[in-house]
Amino acid sequence: MGHGSSKSSSSDDSTNGGGSNSKSHTSRRERIKTKLHLHRHRDRDRDRSVRTSRGSHSQHPKLSTLEDFAGIALVTLISAEMKFKDKWLACISIGEQTFRTEISDQTNKPTWNSEIKFLLEKNGPHVAKISVFETNRLRKNNLIGHCEVDLFEFLIRDSDSDKKVFDVMDPSSSNVVVGNISLSCSIEDPTETEKSFARRILSIVDYNGDGKLSFSEFSELIDAFGNQQAAKKKEELFKAADENGDGDVSMDELAILLAMQQEKEPLINRCPVCGELLEVSDKLNSMIHMSLCFDEGTGNQVMTGGFLTDKQASFGWMFKLSEWAHVSSYDAGLNSGSNASHIVVFDRRKKRLVEEIIDGKIVLSMRAIYQSKVGLGIMDKGAKELLQSISEKQGKKMNSAESAKDIQPFLKFFKDQINMTEVKYPLDHFKTFNEFFIRELKPGARPIAYVGRDDVAVCAADCRLMAFKTAEESLRFWIKGKKFSIRGLLGNSPFSDTFTGGTLVIFRLAPQDYHRFHFPVSGKIEQIVDIPGCLYTVNPIAVNSKYCNVFTENKRAVSIISTADFGKVAFVAIGATMVGSITFTKKTGDYVQKGDEFGYFSFGGSTVICVFEKDSIALDEDLLAYSARSIETLVSVGMQLGVSVKKRTQLPLSTSNTSFYVETA
Repeated sequence: MGHGSSKSSSSDDSTNGGGSNSKSHTSRRERIKTKLHLHRHRDRDRDRSVRTSRGSHSQHPKLSTLEDFAGIALVTLISAEMKFKDKWLACISIGEQTFRTEISDQTNKPTWNSEIKFLLEKNGPHVAKISVFETNRLRKNNLIGHCEVDLFEFLIRDSDSDKKVFDVMDPSSSNVVVGNISLSCSIEDPTETEKSFARRILSIVDYNGDGKLSFSEFSELIDAFGNQQAAKKKEELFKAADENGDGDVSMDELAILLAMQQEKEPLINRCPVCGELLEVSDKLNSMIHMSLCFDEGTGNQVMTGGFLTDKQASFGWMFKLSEWAHVSSYDAGLNSGSNASHIVVFDRRKKRLVEEIIDGKIVLSMRAIYQSKVGLGIMDKGAKELLQSISEKQGKKMNSAESAKDIQPFLKFFKDQINMTEVKYPLDHFKTFNEFFIRELKPGARPIAYVGRDDVAVCAADCRLMAFKTAEESLRFWIKGKKFSIRGLLGNSPFSDTFTGGTLVIFRLAPQDYHRFHFPVSGKIEQIVDIPGCLYTVNPIAVNSKYCNVFTENKRAVSIISTADFGKVAFVAIGATMVGSITFTKKTGDYVQKGDEFGYFSFGGSTVICVFEKDSIALDEDLLAYSARSIETLVSVGMQLGVSVKKRTQLPLSTSNTSFYVETA
């Protein structure tokens, strides 16, 4: 929705009827804006009196059930209490949207009273992350703490108040409280939201104030909606609304018509307040956008939107200057050129976009090497051997007792992205950095979806995942190396032809991840073959480079697993920069169950690629959808990956991303 980044549509007017028509549309919207400004303060006073007389819960009732729920959430970040004085801002992230407050005065008790509306659905994102930053306008703002709020739990709790105070936790330590934040949350029924909005916005064009719309007033409003087809049917629409045939349309009559028309053929293509073009298919979020435009300045401060993550929302002016100068940019999807400065992925469990933590100096060096012909030319002139040598030396260093001192700085750098409560042994158990890097998890830390159902495949690693029905799709949406092919990936394996046209799943492990990999399917290990090669990074900056062929040139081990439900499955463990070794804990001939440990990577980032035979697996739709948008999905070992095509008709399973860890009864 991105209300805070609404764009002027003056450039779009020319596509809707020519220059003179553009001017009339612009002047019409200006008149409506002027009228809107006059109504805002009057509506604010009226709405406040209504809330006072009826009580806040009559307009925004509590949620009594989650059954088929869809509604508009109104969340207000009220205030916070921190442990020191500074100028503060707060962000709220949910799904693919992030919003931020204004910056407070210098205080340890900032007050924002900033509100935002968004769509809340039963199967959609409902866990909001609230982040609190101390501000430093010169360079960047520092994350001091955050909390997570399940809005469904908030709304169904047994309380008469729509306000609650939450502890703000230190991102480096999940049990250290650094402050608290007060917020409120309430809901509106979508139908009531539409009707209420229609009445309010239609009142703006009631120029004579008689509570009815004449045909000329109605006509001007339809023009402001920016729908050329509707503009040709003004008389037809007006007659449909004028049920009693008195030549005027009451507010209720037109509100009903508008709500009914939106279901069949939406009238509103353009916000009549700011002029932004609206997504016709996203009716509710368009309504929220227009409500925010109308509400702006009528009471609480409306948050600024248009951000992907809280980190982006918190950036200071120096990053914004670098974006303006095209030195760097912030976006989700393919990471090439100036876009290769941040990696944004979708967290499948929390259902929101998150930024992957990576050292800025490393990003710059990878861009210099992998996003240019010059950089790769240097690699071809002996730097590959140097990279191999550096990786081997670094591997030896990480196996030394001295390396144990690097564990705490590593944990601090990755803050809340490593959950030590899941780790099998306490921190003092690890005598070297590599011992910590290949750490085991406690039993049950990674539940396996549909245990006992071998027709359901699961994710092989804690990783960022990309899934494609064919290798050709992977080349279109993700892998930009010109020489990539499944045959090239599998080397001289006698099974290469078996996977022609096969399905491809890429599991990319980042340094902060649990680095043991597991079987996605049950079956027998037919072979494990080592293929020598380079040690390029497997970071998307390299994978998305047209100058580099990471997966077919890197050192890798190709395993073939024979299964009853998926045929043969190729499991390719790929080494990367600083990963000197790939260790297997199973051997050829072993029978294995999905979810069993297969091996581990030593220090560094690394990747597993699974290739399924053509038409053998139906991958989960959410994974395919994000991959088609060139966005990696953050998943954990054991989450559902897909279902055998052979058994799918006999034993249908939900491929909704709500059933990651469902177990059989």
